[in-house]
Amino acid sequence: MPSSEDRAQAHTLEAFAAAILIVAGLAFALQATAVTPLSASTSNQHLENQQRAVANDILETSAANGDLRDAVLRWDPVNETFTDGRSPSYFTGGGPPNGFGAALNESFGDRRIAFNVHIRHGSDNGAETTLVSMGSPSDNAVTATRTVVVTDDANLTAPGYDDTTLGALSDGTKDGEFYAADAAAGAIYDRLEVRIVVWQL
Repeated sequence: MPSSEDRAQAHTLEAFAAAILIVAGLAFALQATAVTPLSASTSNQHLENQQRAVANDILETSAANGDLRDAVLRWDPVNETFTDGRSPSYFTGGGPPNGFGAALNESFGDRRIAFNVHIRHGSDNGAETTLVSMGSPSDNAVTATRTVVVTDDANLTAPGYDDTTLGALSDGTKDGEFYAADAAAGAIYDRLEVRIVVWQL
């Protein structure tokens, strides 16, 4: 028959094992309820940060190599459209047909990520013209912006208008209108703020 000392040790071991099981069960329950929502939130935040970084990289690279400037100047002044006279006046299935548009399509379009591109203009950037519209952004949309300075002697890049300058449109020497009015003094025509809005489909 076990002694009272042996029984006491057995009870102590049983109590210790039970305490370990209770603590382990509580830890598992807390992880099951707390980690899942936080993981989703952290994952979404990571994706949004990644999309914003990519959009900023596209703007920076396109501004450096001239593709961004070419995109904002790809305007048909007679038909008042970016899309060679088609309606609507902006692109709906992807970026414009130049290096900037190709970078947008490769980075986002091929990954089921939608994007809009808007150009704010005017002396206080109060007006806005759409370059690309792929729909209404979700609540998790992210944005990236870059300013492009265009001058009076800048040529349009739309087919058939590459000999038309912004200054010629402004003073009436050439027919048609640019989407942004001459909003700056001297040789600068305007400072255009290009804004990319990106969201997951």
